[in-house]
Amino acid sequence: MKRTLLTTGVALLASTMALTGCQTKNSSSGNGGGNGGGTGSASGGGGPAAGKIVIMVGGAAKVIYMPAKLTEQLGYFKDEGLNVELQDTPAGVTAETQLLAGQAQGVVGFYDHTIDIQAKDSSKCLESVVQFANVPGEVEVVSKKNQGTIKSPSDFKGKKLGVTSQGSSTDFLTQYLAGKGGVSTSQYTTVKAGADATFIGALTSGGIDAGMTTDPTVARLTKTGQGSVLLDMRTAAGTQKALGGLYPASSLYMSCDWVNANKPTVQKLANAFVKTLKFINSNSADTIASKMPADYAGGDKQLYVKAINDSKGMFTGDGVMDEGGAKNVLTVLGSFSGNVKPKKDQIDLSKTYTTEFVKAAK
Repeated sequence: MKRTLLTTGVALLASTMALTGCQTKNSSSGNGGGNGGGTGSASGGGGPAAGKIVIMVGGAAKVIYMPAKLTEQLGYFKDEGLNVELQDTPAGVTAETQLLAGQAQGVVGFYDHTIDIQAKDSSKCLESVVQFANVPGEVEVVSKKNQGTIKSPSDFKGKKLGVTSQGSSTDFLTQYLAGKGGVSTSQYTTVKAGADATFIGALTSGGIDAGMTTDPTVARLTKTGQGSVLLDMRTAAGTQKALGGLYPASSLYMSCDWVNANKPTVQKLANAFVKTLKFINSNSADTIASKMPADYAGGDKQLYVKAINDSKGMFTGDGVMDEGGAKNVLTVLGSFSGNVKPKKDQIDLSKTYTTEFVKAAK
């Protein structure tokens, strides 16, 4: 059985909240527009104060989730008359649990969680309402010590591989890549390496031999030579090479029940995020970096600009899901996931995302 280690200094936020069910997705008809709309708690949870929309972000400083904070910084939530509170959490799987427990109304995280939850319990329904990127934006980084021994996923055997947390999207992708290389999950050790400083510490101390992470962590490791890129899924070409097709990832996903009950509010969120995606696609990395909180640069503005520049091409300009990409996510998960594999043919992808709101965005 695969062993899971806790890297020294990495604290995993635990959640024991009960999960609440959700029903089928909203119809694709109509534009979800209008003024007003409820913004209270999701059913079954205590939720936030009335009028506030809580969105959990699976790592706010990660460039792959940049649209969340950038939208706030640009004032686009306020322009739509929304009171949005972004809450940072170390891993997407924790954010998903918070959402299902009614402690949040949305999650900025990976789309693949919507498929995974349907496989676990078909009575539960999560859907992407704005698709930020159709590639993961993730990079498999190898430590300096192992650059000569890990040259492909087939070399993962016997190695310690870092992921954000067990059950996270980085864990999903690592399992797939290892399996594709002929290495089973029992033949390598999964390490909860977190992100940013904790990931860097794990890689440089020998706590992990390689691991999956994003910018700006990738930029910091490659600048110092402490890590090198093995697989680059920040581009369509790199993603297709590693995963056999596009892999829609970073998104705003929500409970289908909450979307159905709050369509005008969801439309306003879509308006704000699509406006941000257009801003990203029409501005330089330097301009984008100047709009973000100063501490996100980690004391190195030039490096942060490089990190954004290396990753900004992955963002969609309109928030629309790539249909073929969604099918490939199911193919990837269905090839190894203990939850998805036995139910692959029963998954209804139409319940995992909607383009209704982004297509109607102002």
